[in-house]
Amino acid sequence: MAGFDINQIFQQAQQIQEQLRKAQEALAQKQVVGDAGGGMVTVTATGRGEVLRVQIDPRVVDKSEVPMLEDLVLAATNAALANARTLAQEDAGPLANLSDLIPGLTK
Repeated sequence: MAGFDINQIFQQAQQIQEQLRKAQEALAQKQVVGDAGGGMVTVTATGRGEVLRVQIDPRVVDKSEVPMLEDLVLAATNAALANARTLAQEDAGPLANLSDLIPGLTK
């Protein structure tokens, strides 16, 4: 059985952790958009899932339609967050599921 260098393994783990940190930082700088109701409500979020902006077309604001408006905001928010998750998977490439394999690798 060949020996292994534990220091080299730790060094590689640190390099992977740094790559993952950089990928997460880059992801936080990107934005994705989700919309509902044919663009009546639009939500913009970061690639990390932080909702930045909700835009509502003034034509849809009517007190009697508040439940519909709430549903549209919810649908647009969920669409933006789904797009953010897709972006995260695409940008992280082979590192996307690394934190699942090595618990505690990311904070």
